Amino acid sequence: QVQLVESGGGLVQAGDSLRLSCAASGRSFSGYAMGWFRQAPGKEREFVAAINWSGRRTVYADSVKGRFRTSIDNAENTVYLQMNSLQPEDTAVYYCAAENMGPWNTISTRPDYDFWGQGTQVTVSS
Repeated sequence: QVQLVESGGGLVQAGDSLRLSCAASGRSFSGYAMGWFRQAPGKEREFVAAINWSGRRTVYADSVKGRFRTSIDNAENTVYLQMNSLQPEDTAVYYCAAENMGPWNTISTRPDYDFWGQGTQVTVSS
């Protein structure tokens, strides 16, 4: 079965960096988009970033552009989210997700991906 396992979360101070990892297994992810979403207490899950499996295309939420970068290591079946200049408003549970892009090869920003990880907590103190 498909497994997405996030790691790398933690408690940091404002201005610090963290790198999240998502180890994907259980099927071929060719043709899939790998997304990062986050959910803060009392808020809806929101899109952060996504990358297609080939690594050639990325999409970012406006709130993280220029600070976050997603990348992929196809050999290791691992997706990364490098987060720089973290702010308290970045505090949330971060989820890795996978979605079949379909015939149009569209990277979705909606939180209705096919497969989800369990999430990893990121807390940024001021």
